[in-house]
Amino acid sequence: MGRRILSILNIKTEGIHQAAYLLGFFAIVSQLLGLVRDRILAGLFGAGVILDTYYASFRIPDVIFALVASSVSVSVLIPFFSKYIDKDEGLEEAKRFAGEIFSVFSFIITIVSVLAFVFMDFFVRLSFPGFTENIIINNIIFLSRIMLLSPILLGFSNLFSTITQLYGKFFVYALSPVLYNIGIIVGALFFYPVFGLSGLAWGVVLGAVLHFAIQVPTVLSLGFKVKPIFNIDYNRIKEVILVSLPRTLALSTQQITILILVSVASLVSVGSISVFNLAYNLQSVPLGIIGASYSSALFPALSRMFGGGEKDKFLENVESSVKHIIFWTIPATILFVVLRAQIVRGAYGAGEFGWDATRLTAALLALFVVSSVAQSLVVMFVRSYYASGNTKKPLFINILSFTSIIILALFLNVIYQKFDFVAYFLEALLKVSNIRGTGVLILPIAYSIGSFINLVLFWQAFQLDFGEFRKDIYKSIFHILSSSVVAGFVTYQFLDVFDEVFNINTLVGIFSQGFFSGILGIIFGIFVLKILGNVELEEIWRALHHKFWKTPVIIPEQGEL
Repeated sequence: MGRRILSILNIKTEGIHQAAYLLGFFAIVSQLLGLVRDRILAGLFGAGVILDTYYASFRIPDVIFALVASSVSVSVLIPFFSKYIDKDEGLEEAKRFAGEIFSVFSFIITIVSVLAFVFMDFFVRLSFPGFTENIIINNIIFLSRIMLLSPILLGFSNLFSTITQLYGKFFVYALSPVLYNIGIIVGALFFYPVFGLSGLAWGVVLGAVLHFAIQVPTVLSLGFKVKPIFNIDYNRIKEVILVSLPRTLALSTQQITILILVSVASLVSVGSISVFNLAYNLQSVPLGIIGASYSSALFPALSRMFGGGEKDKFLENVESSVKHIIFWTIPATILFVVLRAQIVRGAYGAGEFGWDATRLTAALLALFVVSSVAQSLVVMFVRSYYASGNTKKPLFINILSFTSIIILALFLNVIYQKFDFVAYFLEALLKVSNIRGTGVLILPIAYSIGSFINLVLFWQAFQLDFGEFRKDIYKSIFHILSSSVVAGFVTYQFLDVFDEVFNINTLVGIFSQGFFSGILGIIFGIFVLKILGNVELEEIWRALHHKFWKTPVIIPEQGEL
């Protein structure tokens, strides 16, 4: 039985597109579980104080994760492991390197977590000025301290993910976030009724434990028995730090940006943090399924191509991935905007989550999701730079972009408060008039503008550094945009048709209205692509036609089990 399970976990995936779709499949599963998670939370607590407290409690541990745990991420460590494995010492040298990284990371994350635990009161009061009641502040401090265990566990999981990805074990890597969400769901359904608010935090910790633990058998089967090492080669650690520091700072800047946006949301009204996070999580679905999957599958191959001097092939693969990411994200964006009310109501419309919260979350979702294509492409460009060994330029560009988001958020907040006509215009445009807390709308506007600034900077920088994209990329963009507009128009028209068919006051009814309208829109969009002779459509069909799930299973020798 154990051998059978291990053989499943050890499935090796070949090919960038096949790996991307495998990761995409599990990303869909993870995202669906994430929606289940958020639906449970929204249904239990509504957009109110408890959910605000829960989401606020994530922010400081997330910053710590970005500051420390991201230094042992896949993007940073894969080139190092590849280099050591290719040496004469081979696996033994890679094992020792893993042990050194494990030892140094364990020491640093422990020190940082202890300091954060001690000074959590100061950090929370500084970060959330909108919370004035001591009971709320104390609850955030309490939950945040429990959640400090997550960066430690997820950091270890990152280290192990490097090994599993390096050997093409995308299956176990893709399974980790699924288990993470399962842990959080268990916390909400089973821990919360017993332990109260702390049960929610312990569910997060359980998810982190599962995220890490699922990779342990595979890593051990590959011969990596990671353990503390005291005789450390600090020159190698210094090299890793120098490479990871720009990426770590970039991720920290991103998390600090989100922290500031949540801080501004705390000043708007009760429930603003809740709807902000729920909308942000929903808009992350296209990013997680498309952008992150392609980038994760592409990264090891790009590292090998660039390291082997295959610069033309490197550029060709990046360009192909740009086209495929655009192929999926533009239509997803338009469908999300058209179906925003159906999506939010279907995802969160239960229990304490009322219609006003649904409308406001849907408005935020529309403003967030317009930048999905930008966010997905930026992830891919960043990974491409990392694959080439250049981590400084992504840092510089990301700092500029995230700084612009913060400045825009603060500026737009002043404008929104000072000029009533701005509020009236946004409320009328997004159909959220007479709802409390519409000031939170300026946050996704700032975030989306900053994301497009980020994309423009990366697009230009990448072509200057690696070469111009072929002109047919703009032809592909035209194809996708044309078909997406048709799909969006058809979907919108059929919403009225199915409004008469289904009872949209029920979950099944509103889901059916959105689902069938969207399906018909997609069919028309594919028809347009077929007429235009879109190349990506044919490539995707061939990739799906290849049964990547039948890729040979790599079964370790008995001595490694």
